[in-house]
Amino acid sequence: MRTSNPALSDNTFARVGPLAAGETMTAQGTATKALLLLLCVLVTASWVWSKYFNTMNPQVVTSWIMIGGIGGFIVALVTIFKPTWAPISAPVYSLLEGLLIGGISALLEAQFRGIVIQAVALTFGTCLVMLMAYKTGLIKATENFKMGVVAATGGIAVFYFISIILGFFHIRMPLMYGNSWASIGFSLFVVVIAALNLVLDFDFIEQGAARGAPKYMEWYGAFGLMVTLIWLYLEILRLLAQLRSRE
Repeated sequence: MRTSNPALSDNTFARVGPLAAGETMTAQGTATKALLLLLCVLVTASWVWSKYFNTMNPQVVTSWIMIGGIGGFIVALVTIFKPTWAPISAPVYSLLEGLLIGGISALLEAQFRGIVIQAVALTFGTCLVMLMAYKTGLIKATENFKMGVVAATGGIAVFYFISIILGFFHIRMPLMYGNSWASIGFSLFVVVIAALNLVLDFDFIEQGAARGAPKYMEWYGAFGLMVTLIWLYLEILRLLAQLRSRE
């Protein structure tokens, strides 16, 4: 089973422990865990959001954005290498990512009124559409489909990594910044790839339930889905900001 989400890789199930009788992963259980993780994100995101709008001082949230981004990345790596820790690390990851999302969302909302509710609606709307497309068979997670999404996601990851490295030398890659139509087109492409990753995540969860993976893998599957949703939301938010800045 191939997925471009680093949290849900090919060998994930090969690394899980032995099954406990009657305690196996289910799609419904994973969905419930995903909702709990989403609640964790909303709690910390709302807290950072309120801190900014109570002061209207960007410096108030900048440190929280850094803590959320760096801390979330570290906890995500821990979760990927230690799936058995997911029942604890997945909520911690979600709380940290909430700090990142809340801060970025507040800063952009102050600049472009109404942009956050649009991004939220588009993110969950996209998730629902992709789920329906997957369940009805309109989009099938074939090996060729998975390979294409994996390749595109890997290319985007390499591009982002190079952009970050060049940023240390004050070199800006045009596609990553500004509101040119080329930059907007690139952002739209990334949004599409992030959305297609949802199909791979749904397939991973369904296959895990079918294989009778351990119960804790519900938390791990929910964590992987949350990684994609957060990525999708941030990319949609970025795309909307680019479009609004052209008005």
